[in-house]
Amino acid sequence: MSRLTTAFRRPLLEENPVSVQLLGICSALAVTKSLAAALVMGAALTSVLVASNALISLLRNVIPHATRLVLQITIIASLVIVTDQVLAAFAPKMSEQLSIFVSLIITNCIILGRAEAFAMTHGVGESVADGLGNGVGYTLLLAAVGAVRELLTQGAVLGFSLLPLTKDGGWFEPLQILGLPPAGFFLIALFIWLTRLLRQRLVKPAPVASGAAR
Repeated sequence: MSRLTTAFRRPLLEENPVSVQLLGICSALAVTKSLAAALVMGAALTSVLVASNALISLLRNVIPHATRLVLQITIIASLVIVTDQVLAAFAPKMSEQLSIFVSLIITNCIILGRAEAFAMTHGVGESVADGLGNGVGYTLLLAAVGAVRELLTQGAVLGFSLLPLTKDGGWFEPLQILGLPPAGFFLIALFIWLTRLLRQRLVKPAPVASGAAR
């Protein structure tokens, strides 16, 4: 159980795929204008990541080494197609808003990276935990950026008004500049800096073994 917990917990902060490994930043920039879009994108990527890790781990002993990348991409692409179709069927407006970005999950470095670096060498349980941890870690950063951008450009989050707008007699003037792509880049950079700062304070370095070679 401790191995499963470690596999899930580590990507949340210590090895966060976005803030530490700097993976998946392109998609993070594209879908963080609102919290809802960030959450749906995070859920889509997490579902693909968990399922692909599980399948690749299950098949790791029969996948030929020479063609492993082709087979991994085929599995991931099939799962992305299913996810895209499910989203289009049950959330057509959100599917239209995310448009091509869900399909581009196929090219997301996080998924193929976890398949190659973890699922190919670990059991199904650990691979599922690793996929879930990386997906949640990715989603948390997207959700944080999306919530800030939505709040400061609309004065509301998920339809709930939190800042009274000047047009309605309030005091807050929306910062529309935060809706532009460069603003998303700087906000993600800020969250990466904050996450790494928190990581330095919470993650203690491993002790040096006594008698180590000098």
